[in-house]
Amino acid sequence: MNYTMSDSKLLVIPLGGLGEFGMNCLAIRYGDDIIVVDAGMMFPDAELLGVDVVVPDFSYLVENREKVRAVVLTHGHEDHIGGVPFLLSQVNIPVYGTALTLALVERRLDEHELEEEPHLNVVEAGTRIEIGPFTVEFIHVTHSIVSTVALAITTPLGVILHTGDFKLDPTPLDNEPFDLHTFADYGKGGVLLLLSDSTNVDRPGFTESERAVRPRLEECFHRAEGRVIISCFSSSIHRLQQILNLGEEFGRKVAFLGRSMLSVTEIAHNLNLLEIPDSILLRPQDIMSTPANKVVTVVSGTQGEPMSAMARVAVDNHKSLSVRPGDMVVLSARMIPGNEKPIYRMINHLARRGSDIVYGTMNPPVHVSGHASVEELKLILSLVRPKYFMPVHGEFRQLTRHAQLAKNVIGQHLTETFVMESGDVLELDKFGARKAGTVSVGRVCIDSGTVDEVVEDIVIRDRRHLSEDGFVLPIIAINKITGRNETLPEIVSRGFVSFDDSSDLMQQARQVVAKTLDSSSAEERTDWGVMQEKIRVDLKRFISKQTSRRPLIMPVILEV
Repeated sequence: MNYTMSDSKLLVIPLGGLGEFGMNCLAIRYGDDIIVVDAGMMFPDAELLGVDVVVPDFSYLVENREKVRAVVLTHGHEDHIGGVPFLLSQVNIPVYGTALTLALVERRLDEHELEEEPHLNVVEAGTRIEIGPFTVEFIHVTHSIVSTVALAITTPLGVILHTGDFKLDPTPLDNEPFDLHTFADYGKGGVLLLLSDSTNVDRPGFTESERAVRPRLEECFHRAEGRVIISCFSSSIHRLQQILNLGEEFGRKVAFLGRSMLSVTEIAHNLNLLEIPDSILLRPQDIMSTPANKVVTVVSGTQGEPMSAMARVAVDNHKSLSVRPGDMVVLSARMIPGNEKPIYRMINHLARRGSDIVYGTMNPPVHVSGHASVEELKLILSLVRPKYFMPVHGEFRQLTRHAQLAKNVIGQHLTETFVMESGDVLELDKFGARKAGTVSVGRVCIDSGTVDEVVEDIVIRDRRHLSEDGFVLPIIAINKITGRNETLPEIVSRGFVSFDDSSDLMQQARQVVAKTLDSSSAEERTDWGVMQEKIRVDLKRFISKQTSRRPLIMPVILEV
């Protein structure tokens, strides 16, 4: 819907990331100026057959392209930056983010040939920029990827504080603590609206520090007789730093495997975010020729993605690494919900190779979350004490729980909480705040193997149809002169039933097609479009009655 905007209204519009995990994207509008916070992607559900990634529908931003001033990024995870190339291909606007975040964006942009050169602007935590009527301050927060920031967006109506993804790590590896002072200062000055990460709202207590992983990794290095093979997210730069440090302490060379792992470690090293000890790196091709007890390999593909480096190592199909008995495999990452089957399949393959496998929850942990648990969320709420609160980043159950938490913690300071979903519009003015309609949002499916990358709903529907019921091809040879079919129609099927020549169903189906041809007039038989549709309808009715199945039926008429 279109808004008639007066200068005194502020709109907060989530375009993705609310009621779902991934595709985080939020538009903030005041008058004729819009800024966008993050533009992420998500990996497809199982039913989105053949789809590689899913990005938000940016229609609202495209329709208002003259008003969109910039996109501001909180950090470099794919669920916050993966949609940037698709947004910039439709709306050419400046992008602001920390050096690492923009380096990771640039890596993504290299895969897309944009018509116009993107305007990437590096900012540091602590700096302020002015974009139209907005002043944006970048506040350092701790998360599972370095160079993460929260955003304090000062608008003519007040301050919007957006936490981005965060946890309160008391002992970060780079000794750069979460900037609680700035949060507290904004809280004292008054915050109009707080938007806060809800991912771990159902986890009690505090999220452990990244340093909590070290004792478990150290134990693995002590126990391993052969190679230590660690799979973790390539963006977990502090995890990679700990592995490099342990490799040096235990006299093991470190090799990185996987395209994303090599790319991100190079970027982080160039930005002085990853310190690589002298002479510790090992080329992938030298892994198997180096004594097993002198090697650590760090491999991407923690979720068992097909063709990822770790998935290929698991089935002994990687050119640089074979898992042998005595090797220790450490899966230092969480299982993303929905990925359990491929991950356990990968673990089973690794177990068959005689390796010792460390994964899952244990104490001390082999992986820690990058998101704040309940006590940390309470602390942020207590410090900021916003007038209005809107939970972000999570499924509806988590948003609801976070809103309730806010009421319990700061009820006396809080005017209202808003549990929103993608597309809902939150309107704020001097009279208060309210839900004010919706804008068009949705999911755009991207299949990077196709000519036109965007996959339409009808294509996914047909893929699902084919996967469930298969297809049937009646092939009819018609004499060009007489208009008669020369022989009984042939029928070919795939993914439907065992349709061999001798089956009763096959014979009956052939008779149905022949009867349709015989009962058609000479005029109809000369119009192939009419004949194909008549055959399809009659055969569909017959197959549905006989089998209660609805395969895709595509008649083929040959002229002889």
